[in-house]
Amino acid sequence: MIRNISTILILLSFISCNMKKKVPSAKKIKKELIAHGDIRIDNYYWLNDKNDKNVIKYLNDENNFTKKTLKNTEDLQEILFDEMKSRIKEDDMSVPYFFNEYWYIKRFEKGKDYPIYSRKYKSLDNEEEVLIDVNKLASKHAYYSVGSISVSPNNKILAYSFDTLSRRLYSIKFLDLKTKKQFKETIKNTTGSITWANDNKTIFYSKKEDKTLRVNKIYRHQLNSDIKNDILVFEEKDDQFSTRVYKTKSQEFLIIASRSTLTTEIRFLNANTPDEEFKLFTKREKNHEYSINHFGDSFYILTNSENSKNFRIMRCSVKDTSISSWEEIIPHSKEILIEDIELFDEYFVISEREKGLVKFRIKKWKANDEFYLPFDGQTYNASLGINLDFNSKKLRYNFTSLTNPSSVIEFDMSKKSKNILKVQEVVDKNFKSSNYESRRVWAISHDGTQVPISIVKRKETVYSENTPLLLYGYGSYGITIDPYFSSTRLSLLDRGFVFAIAHVRGSEYLGRDWYESGKLFKKKNTFLDFISSAKYLISENYTSSKNLYAMGGSAGGLLMGALINMEPELFNGVIAAVPFVDVMTTMLDESIPLTTLEYDEWGNPNDLEFYNYMLSYSPYDNVSNLNYPNLLITTGLHDSQVQYWEPAKWIAKLRDYNRSKNHLLLHTNMDTGHGGASGRFNALKEIAMEYAFLIGLEQKLF
Repeated sequence: MIRNISTILILLSFISCNMKKKVPSAKKIKKELIAHGDIRIDNYYWLNDKNDKNVIKYLNDENNFTKKTLKNTEDLQEILFDEMKSRIKEDDMSVPYFFNEYWYIKRFEKGKDYPIYSRKYKSLDNEEEVLIDVNKLASKHAYYSVGSISVSPNNKILAYSFDTLSRRLYSIKFLDLKTKKQFKETIKNTTGSITWANDNKTIFYSKKEDKTLRVNKIYRHQLNSDIKNDILVFEEKDDQFSTRVYKTKSQEFLIIASRSTLTTEIRFLNANTPDEEFKLFTKREKNHEYSINHFGDSFYILTNSENSKNFRIMRCSVKDTSISSWEEIIPHSKEILIEDIELFDEYFVISEREKGLVKFRIKKWKANDEFYLPFDGQTYNASLGINLDFNSKKLRYNFTSLTNPSSVIEFDMSKKSKNILKVQEVVDKNFKSSNYESRRVWAISHDGTQVPISIVKRKETVYSENTPLLLYGYGSYGITIDPYFSSTRLSLLDRGFVFAIAHVRGSEYLGRDWYESGKLFKKKNTFLDFISSAKYLISENYTSSKNLYAMGGSAGGLLMGALINMEPELFNGVIAAVPFVDVMTTMLDESIPLTTLEYDEWGNPNDLEFYNYMLSYSPYDNVSNLNYPNLLITTGLHDSQVQYWEPAKWIAKLRDYNRSKNHLLLHTNMDTGHGGASGRFNALKEIAMEYAFLIGLEQKLF
């Protein structure tokens, strides 16, 4: 009897707690949005003003609601955080790289969240010189991120950039490395890029438009001069283009590159004469993308000219860069995408992608000798590393897979031997790569296209209808989510989860055609590929709908929003991080950051045909009376890529239409932007919350 009374009291307490958990309600203010004679009603348009105290109150209400809903997972969140933090080697150090007489190092100290940048003169045995300790710089800020550091060619002056708001607007400061005194000037509101001319007193930097945050201006600054006198050397006036400035590996040329999604235009200048005008490399032509490298008396061009969708490599003289003078050295292939090149005095290296797998093709300049650097497996990722020395015979690259921690490897191109310089340490005595297994499978999409899926699990985890599986997707801008190792992900795998990546169209996983088949009027292929991947995993008994979860961020958040409108009951839970979901309102507003830059990706809705197509999948506009899955949406108040109000409006509208009893949650980080929290460990708290959401759903903790 006493036991029964206790049970009743516990139940009453539980009910009471849940009664206190008031669901947030955003007020409705009718707003008519008219385009092409079509009227859309947006009741939550008012949420786009973060200076409105009611907006901040609503976001805080949502945060409190999420916290209360996930209250039973708080202990789990702590466990996950501690678990993930404990796997990170706290006193860690990057592989040093040599440049201009110094070895450069990035290291972390135990208990500290931010890196320390240092260098050693000529030998790693020499005394360390600290350039900047970001822990000290960040101590008075809720958010602090270093954009870049750059040392003058004479090794005497450090320029560094930093952001304290998470809106990707950086200030640049200068430090005398001998006296450790700051220079008087601070250049504010830059992109964070810093490029030195060879005179040791001139830098070039880029700035954004105030409202759209489009990178449109390149300036020249001389040390110890008034910033008001900085010279505007280039302005990109086409609102579909952004621009940047950098230096070639040879250190001989300064480069200004303007590009849209599909078009490039480059200007160049001898780095010894920074006061002169930049010269046009070759004028922009729609759909012509190219990049350049310099070596000796030639420029090497990676280009998609003349319908070379997967790119080819050309060469021209420094004295004549006109497209008519280009000569082909590596032809185009329909099967192989050329992603990057690396030049050395005896060798050049081509990073290729064939059937989704990265390969390094190594050629000798003065012989027909060529070979491929060998890789094993079907679910790995490799990328070119830091290779600043032309005279080196050693290629530095990075390698990882779903089961193998990231490693930095040096490959001797003359001896055809490799040396592993560093393997990401997982501080866990129980961790062994051999405890996990990965595979790649192929789903059949709606139109018969095969879609690759990379999968990883613990060996003892059995695929079944009761197995929880998290399916990740992105599929935009040609960005490929390659199979990669994550020490944080172990917290899911070790609890019986399976993790999978759907390599949907919109990426370049299977080449340029794969990207072009998932954009503009073919964008729905991205969503349908993901849905087909999910249904394949269910049909093959990897999992079931009641145990299947989906996750994507930014444009991957758009994918999440589209799929829950199309197949709301396919997933038990969905995580949408910083999601781009209010497609129509954003893409019709040219004042919003990134809008005009992305017409080539999504289409320009000022065109009726594009308007109708984009409207047909826009997640916010297509919310309807459906049984939506459990949903966790995350955003940052200062996000410059996807404005916070998109997910805020979305959650409000979803609550109006949702017919299920599932949890709809929004978490807004009030201190950060698109990239989330700064520092190694603060970011883990957000991951812990996301994982606790998934595990909590599986274990019915809330």
